[in-house]
Amino acid sequence: MKKFLLFVVVAALFVMAPTAVAQMTEVGPGEGQVDIIAWAGYIERGDTDPAYDWVTEFEEQTGCMVNVKTAATSDEMVALMNEGLFDLVTASGDASLRLIAGERVQPINTDLIPSWSAIDERLQDAPWFTVDGVHYGVPYQWGSNVLAYNTEIFGDVVPDSWSVVFEEQTLPDGESNAGRVQAYDGPIYIADAALYLKYHNPDLGITDPYSLDRDQFNAALDLLRQQRALVGRYWHDAFIQIDDFTNEGVAASSTWPFQVNLLVASGVPIASVVPVEGATGWADTTMMHVNAPHPNCAYMWLEWSINPKLQGDLAAWFGSVPVNLAACEGNELLGDTGCDVNGLGNFDQISFWRTPTAVCQDGRTDVQCVPYYEWVTSYIAVIGGR
Repeated sequence: MKKFLLFVVVAALFVMAPTAVAQMTEVGPGEGQVDIIAWAGYIERGDTDPAYDWVTEFEEQTGCMVNVKTAATSDEMVALMNEGLFDLVTASGDASLRLIAGERVQPINTDLIPSWSAIDERLQDAPWFTVDGVHYGVPYQWGSNVLAYNTEIFGDVVPDSWSVVFEEQTLPDGESNAGRVQAYDGPIYIADAALYLKYHNPDLGITDPYSLDRDQFNAALDLLRQQRALVGRYWHDAFIQIDDFTNEGVAASSTWPFQVNLLVASGVPIASVVPVEGATGWADTTMMHVNAPHPNCAYMWLEWSINPKLQGDLAAWFGSVPVNLAACEGNELLGDTGCDVNGLGNFDQISFWRTPTAVCQDGRTDVQCVPYYEWVTSYIAVIGGR
């Protein structure tokens, strides 16, 4: 109940414009540490693979020790930021505007980020972290949610539709998909159902999977209730999903390229695809808490986070796309074709995560759209079988 009330409060705050918060005007000596909330795989110091380490050199250069708290969902990130114990968070678009409206993050002085101009121009003023011309973070990485599938189960067949996780069917191995697919354990997954319906049921008139009127929203919920009978597990922990694909016979699921890369590297027969319906995706922003305990180290990390070496190494590790496109050339781990392989050319085809609001963001003014707090309560009900 406490978490539910948090969601309601945050949703209510979202309709309000953020009040003015002073920007930092200079970066002083580091405080000795920086505490970051991050997605799994986003901040590596070589513990998993020594080739992937973009923390050690930063610590040596700045004296700021990096502490990372891994979060599995955007809602968890929002809850952790509300606790006020962290400096930074790598927020996706379904969390960033909530953090701004809730006054949990502070404006970023881009003059204190020397490499700001190196950021992809398509992202410098992106609406998921820029409000009234004020930037509330620094872009970090972006990518799409992909359909991962077991190649031993599918054989030579490459699934070209999300139907393999939404509709009951016989898979190429002759067995039903019931109990052998997964879905993401987060309310924003309702947008994946809406994107599927946008393609297969155009009469619903869905143009933006994050701007759903009541009829469109209910149709998405009906599809998710249908899917509920097929789902073996709702996933939110990347490493548990990796274990499920390795040991539990999962046939197909929405996932991140991060899991696919680790599974392939481990020899598990997994491949991935973006189906014909398209995909949702994430464009993540490193945002700074309004009362960050270590603001100088935080600003040092913000600058460090967009250097080409880190950006390329991270893209190679996670399967994402750098926000500093200089990383796409000459990076030993990513290779010169890595950005293209990871979807650099798909930017305009991705429906990036965004916080749903009662004001429709698709241009409609004659209806209200369903706000995020209802996405939360409704998806909890779907997972609970209601």
